Amino acid sequence: MDFSKNILETIGNTPLVKLNKIVAEIDALVLAKVETFNPGNSVKDRMAVKMVEDAEADGRLKPGGTIIEGTSGNTGMGLALVAIIKGYKLICVISDKQSKEKMDILRAVGAKVVVCPTNVEPTDPRSYYSVSKRLAEETPNSWYVNQYDNLSNTLAHYEQTGPEIWKQTEGKITHFVVGVGTGGTISGVGKYLKEKNPNIKIWGIDTYGSVFKKYHETGIFDENEIYSYITEGIGEDILPKNVDFSLIDGFTKVTDKDAAVYTRKIAMEEAIFVGNSAGACIKGLLQLKEHFKPDDVVVVLFHDSGSRYVGKMFNDDWMRERGFLDENVTKAEDVIKDHIDKELIVVRTEELVSHAIERMRKYKISQIPVVDINGFVGSVDETDLFRSYVVDKNVAEKPIKEVMGKPFPIVKLGTSIEEVSKLFTKENDAVLVDLGNGNHHIITKYDIIGAIK
Repeated sequence: MDFSKNILETIGNTPLVKLNKIVAEIDALVLAKVETFNPGNSVKDRMAVKMVEDAEADGRLKPGGTIIEGTSGNTGMGLALVAIIKGYKLICVISDKQSKEKMDILRAVGAKVVVCPTNVEPTDPRSYYSVSKRLAEETPNSWYVNQYDNLSNTLAHYEQTGPEIWKQTEGKITHFVVGVGTGGTISGVGKYLKEKNPNIKIWGIDTYGSVFKKYHETGIFDENEIYSYITEGIGEDILPKNVDFSLIDGFTKVTDKDAAVYTRKIAMEEAIFVGNSAGACIKGLLQLKEHFKPDDVVVVLFHDSGSRYVGKMFNDDWMRERGFLDENVTKAEDVIKDHIDKELIVVRTEELVSHAIERMRKYKISQIPVVDINGFVGSVDETDLFRSYVVDKNVAEKPIKEVMGKPFPIVKLGTSIEEVSKLFTKENDAVLVDLGNGNHHIITKYDIIGAIK
């Protein structure tokens, strides 16, 4: 009978699938190594097993111990499978930018999940690097995996993923393209392939907010490049030991928007439901198209499953909030359609300045129209109120009419966005839209910026 002794024996030997429509403009054979076929639905299953087995072999991980790791979710899932089969406890430390689905899946397979803020320095005690290390120091009989610097990560791909790709392409592969996070995949696969054929090109996909591309090209670790980004699973604000830059021929950076858009395109055009880093890889591949010739065989690796991003890249509202949906915004009504049902917050001429300030705080807004019995007669914004306060510390108890500015311009629903934009000046921070029936809505600079594609 043909069966596996446990789920860990099903890891690897994932399929290589030809891509068609989404890479139509690339003049080469493009094949995707679809790692979602692993039992934990990601490439990280491979190195999770390898790291645990190596730690068991040299005594770092002892029977009944606790595995602790900082993860973007996928390594945690791989470790969870190993922990269940081998009888370990697992604590996963994850950043708050990761999808809710990833956190829920980790909890579903028995992991304790600790969530840390994303937008802090790696050395900050709140970062998921620091919290992971602290928990490992405080937890008895524990082992801190440290996938970034644990070279068993690279070794797993050198021993498994690289040989699989070489065999599946019959040694005809000319380029390997993959997103770079911990660096284990690109370094392990790259090392194996270059040993087989030094002419094979290894390309890394990076993201804006990450240090890899510039460091590879200049040797400079530029902290000014580090800032928070949305794309999951690739890019870093550190230099992991697993990233062997000498094996990498080049990097290309992909924007958060392009990564998200192409993640959806892969599903719609190739019927392959994969995650955020796959979208970044395909967009990066298209950016590199001049490097490929008709006889080339290009392999791109898809890290994980789209099921972990259902609430993000595959959610229209999430995409729309970030300006990632290419919707046709041409009129005032298009700008406000997502919040047209919200009540227009106003303040009356005889109300006190303190009332306006209270409303700004309550509704988290920066400007308010001023009305009297005849209609709109003025406006106030946080800048006006601040200036008034500098002049007179008792301004909060004065009536609005004494500090208000000119009323906001009013436009009709069908007014073009170009005409609306012209009404914003240094003196005017908002425009009112006449909805009819005596009702109005407000357009702010933030709304206009959100409509820019």
